[in-house]
Amino acid sequence: MSSRPSTTSALGAIGNTPCVELTHVVPPDSARVFMKLESLNPTGSYKDRMAQSVIEEAERRGDLQPGMTVVEATGGSTGSSLAFVCAVKGYAFRVVSSDAFAPEKLNTMTAFGADLDIVPSGSGKITPRLIPAMRERARQIAAQGAGYYYVDQFSNPDVFPGYETLGREVLAQIPGEIDAFCGAIGGAGMVMGAGRTLKQRWPGCRVAVLEPASAPALTKGYGGEHSVEGIGIGFPPPLLNRDWYDEARAIDEAEGRAMCRRLAREEGLLVGTSSGLNVVAALQLAKEVGPGRTVVTVGCDTGLKYVRGDLFTQS
Repeated sequence: MSSRPSTTSALGAIGNTPCVELTHVVPPDSARVFMKLESLNPTGSYKDRMAQSVIEEAERRGDLQPGMTVVEATGGSTGSSLAFVCAVKGYAFRVVSSDAFAPEKLNTMTAFGADLDIVPSGSGKITPRLIPAMRERARQIAAQGAGYYYVDQFSNPDVFPGYETLGREVLAQIPGEIDAFCGAIGGAGMVMGAGRTLKQRWPGCRVAVLEPASAPALTKGYGGEHSVEGIGIGFPPPLLNRDWYDEARAIDEAEGRAMCRRLAREEGLLVGTSSGLNVVAALQLAKEVGPGRTVVTVGCDTGLKYVRGDLFTQS
C-alpha cells in the first residue's frame, strides 16, 4: 500500500491526482476513456496547479515580493486557488469577480482572506461583456501603485509550468499511446500546457479544445450567454496557440449538465459543469477513434461547489 509523503505546507498537496477509467457512461464500440480527477487538489480544482505556478514564477523573477498585493479577475476557481496560495505564502489578495458565479466559490475566496470586488452581471449569466469588464476593473486596481502584482491569467504564460505537470502525470498513469485529449477552455492554459506535453510524447494525439455551443467564439466567431463557470470567456484567449491543438468543438450545455448527473449516479464522480462538457466531448472522440484506443479528459473541479444550485436536482 502506497501513500503520499507528509509535506511542510499545504502547497505540497497540489497535484499527483488519479486518473479514473469511465466504465458505465462509455458506449460500446468506443475507445477507453480516462478522466484526470483534479477535484482532489486542495481547493478542489486544477487551478491550484496554475496558481502555484504563476505566483512562484513571479517570485523567481522578483516581480512579486513580500508585502505586495496580488490582483486578479476570476470567476471563482482561479480566485479560490490564488487565495489559497496567497494565504500560505502571506500575500494579500484582491479579487474581482461577479454575481454570475457560484456563491460557494465567492465564499471560498473570502474564507482564504481575499478582498472581494464584485462586478454585477445584470442577467446572472456569463456574457461576452462580463469577463472584459472584470479584467478592466482588475487592471485599474493594479495600476494604483507599485505594490500590486496583476496575475492576468488570460495572457500570462506562467500558467504553463503548472499544467505541464498534469500532462506528465497523465503520461505516467496511462498505459500505452494516448490517441485523443480534450478540455473546455477559459484562459486555455490547461489544454495548451497539458495537451502540448502529451503531443510531445505522442505526436498523433488529437487535442480538442471545447466551448459552450451557446457561446461559440472559436467555432463560429462570436460569443454568447451561458452558465458554465470558468470557460467560454467570449473571445479567443491570448494563450490559445493553434499549433498546439487540432480542433475546436462546441458542446451543448444541457448535454454537459446531464452528463454531470450521470457521472454522479453511474460512476460515483461528483464534478462541475465544465467537466460534464469534457466527458461529452471525450465520448464523441471515443466513438470516432474506435475500440482499442485511449481518450483522456479532465475533471476540472468538484461538484460540491454546485450543490446549492440545480445542477444535480434536474431530472
